[in-house]
Amino acid sequence: MSILVAGAGGQLGRELVSRGAALGVVGLDHGQWDLTDPTTTDRIMAGHRPQVVINAAAHTAVDKAEREPALALAVNRDGVGHLAQACAARGAALLHLSTCYVFDGAKGAPYVEDDEPRPLNVYGRSKWEGERLLRASLTRHLTLRVSWVFGAQGDNFVRTMLRLAREGRSLRVVADQVGTPTPAGAIAGALLQLATRIQGGEELPWGTYHYPGGPATTWHGFAQAILAEAHELGLLDSTPEVAAIDSGDYATPARRPRHSVLDGTRAREVLGLAPPDWRTGLREVLSAWKDAA
Repeated sequence: MSILVAGAGGQLGRELVSRGAALGVVGLDHGQWDLTDPTTTDRIMAGHRPQVVINAAAHTAVDKAEREPALALAVNRDGVGHLAQACAARGAALLHLSTCYVFDGAKGAPYVEDDEPRPLNVYGRSKWEGERLLRASLTRHLTLRVSWVFGAQGDNFVRTMLRLAREGRSLRVVADQVGTPTPAGAIAGALLQLATRIQGGEELPWGTYHYPGGPATTWHGFAQAILAEAHELGLLDSTPEVAAIDSGDYATPARRPRHSVLDGTRAREVLGLAPPDWRTGLREVLSAWKDAA
């Protein structure tokens, strides 16, 4: 029986498909599988009969979600509910991705799984409501909350910083938001490891876990690391200066939590998933782009 991936066209989905080819992973992108349509979900589940579904599909444009909340909720909440019900009806396990943005950042310390979510924006609220529907509909599920995802595929902060630096643009990045960048490749590897364990008959400790990268940093610190590494690898002729600014100096439609660091202790101790070092992941991503060029 296959491992079925929803959202195979995104940066995480593409990592899952490329890394999971030998494991029987089947990936469907948004054009093939619209999670907001329960009839489509039922048809796909009946046709593929997966043992494990990995949901990498999501409305992740944080600022855009403020302008189109109905769509964000349709994908991140209702689509997850449809998928959970379809998995429950067919005995499939579901591995689902959520976000550090379910928290408001007011704790000032790393968030553990039992902390109460208080999202500040539509995106965070839609993801939290999706988690709640999943929990109510399906026992055999694992939700991994991740943070500041970046990878070699698709658009992300790393690609944006490199592009702006190459264009000679002035770089101003917020320095008062703290989080944990997480490589998409590491997330994909963790999900595939879990999926193969389920395929092998292991009943995992179901529920919600945090899978952050480390160490914690700011967007400004992350930007500096990106540009320094790119210069070292020869992707930039020099290391541009990055001005540190406050969140108030860079207005966005969606509010962001000031401290969205996740604590990955439970995932490490219960599931055996060691938090990845984002610095290693960053070098891998930039090296892949250098090789491709």
